[in-house]
Amino acid sequence: MAKELSKTYDPKAVEEKVYQEWIDGGYFHAEVDETKKPFTVVIPPPNVTGQLHMGHALDETFQDIIIRTKRMQGYNALWIPGTDHAGIATQIKVEEDMRVNENGLTRYDLGREKFLERVWAWKKKFGNRIIDQLKKIGCSCDWDRERFTMDEGCSKAVREVFVNLYEKGLIYQGTRIINWCPSCKTALSDAEVEYSEQEGHFWHIKYPIKDSDGYVEIATTRPETLLGDTAVAVNPDDERYKDLVGKMLILPLVGREIPVIADEYVDKEFGTGCVKITPAHDPNDFEVGKRHGLEEIKVLNDDATINQYGGKYQGMDRYEARKAIVEDLDSQGLLVKVEPHVHNVGGCYRCGTTVEPITSKQWFVKMKPLAEPAAKAVENGETKFIPERFTKTYMHWMENVHDWCISRQLWWGHRIPAFYCQDCGETIVSKEDIEVCPKCGGKVKQDDDVL
Repeated sequence: MAKELSKTYDPKAVEEKVYQEWIDGGYFHAEVDETKKPFTVVIPPPNVTGQLHMGHALDETFQDIIIRTKRMQGYNALWIPGTDHAGIATQIKVEEDMRVNENGLTRYDLGREKFLERVWAWKKKFGNRIIDQLKKIGCSCDWDRERFTMDEGCSKAVREVFVNLYEKGLIYQGTRIINWCPSCKTALSDAEVEYSEQEGHFWHIKYPIKDSDGYVEIATTRPETLLGDTAVAVNPDDERYKDLVGKMLILPLVGREIPVIADEYVDKEFGTGCVKITPAHDPNDFEVGKRHGLEEIKVLNDDATINQYGGKYQGMDRYEARKAIVEDLDSQGLLVKVEPHVHNVGGCYRCGTTVEPITSKQWFVKMKPLAEPAAKAVENGETKFIPERFTKTYMHWMENVHDWCISRQLWWGHRIPAFYCQDCGETIVSKEDIEVCPKCGGKVKQDDDVL
């Protein structure tokens, strides 16, 4: 008697067997073949933070369709698979798991080596799950070439490139404005900040003119940052304020004297035409500060509380301080008015916390020498965008990109290969680990940050 067909399709009875036959037959494996035209796709590696979602499934399906089509068309087709260590995301997941399931245990309780052992165990569990899921949906990857971004070979390549770019002067360590997440307590790149429109306010504040009954009026969305103001800027062509340039103002609530400066950055048609300059807490102000040699006063701790430069507000959370500062300005007759204002606010792409622009000593890549040839490749038609309208977006990005922050205050990731002498202060960037300073023979310590 014939076996009755199941009323519903059971993938387990068919797909695992078929897929294993594909693997055993080596149908997805490719070797160099000069007689065929090559076609290679490197998978955008999924993060080892959990498991694949529907977006991954859709993306991998598109890639699979493309690579299978090329394979059938006679190309020497290769789809290279892998997973990404996802520094911030994975570390957050592991720390969260420890905090919830191990009575608030932190990475500092374990120390760097023990904590990294925990993360590797997490990667083994969830990284393997992701690979299994890719196989479940039939991905025709060459699994003989599977890679993880922290495999020994990949790590060596990262270190090699870092040192080479450093020696060419394209990577440097310096203090610049970066995006800081007070929750993850790490620097973020511009691409890791997600902006959303939020309802806020413009607080209009009086800045008294020294030795005068007069004042200038500024408007700000972040009154707590006035604690770090080092100037007020006006446009050099603004007739209203020409006589004030060079004079001193008294910083409200702080009492510090700050100058009025002239800079073309100021839009005289926007707001009052007077802009408070806080070089340590705003990217535009940072550039203005550099042009005018202004002091950089950082008033926030890493957790976004007010530091020792905040006077009576020291220890307050940034929003608690904002409320107290506004109340004090009002009580002293320095608050002119408050206007509703909708503006873009940046949030950490992982935890959603509002990021703070702050000056910080980090590692950066010089972008201009890298962006120029990338832009030329599009201008001369060597690289084309489909749809073509994205060319404009790309060119705008290339023309306006600034030096890129590449260091993160994490333990999980490729550790920065910079070593600091504890005796003479020498910095050594090396492809190999070193234990003593080549200059003085003193003890060295490797940079704690990762890339």
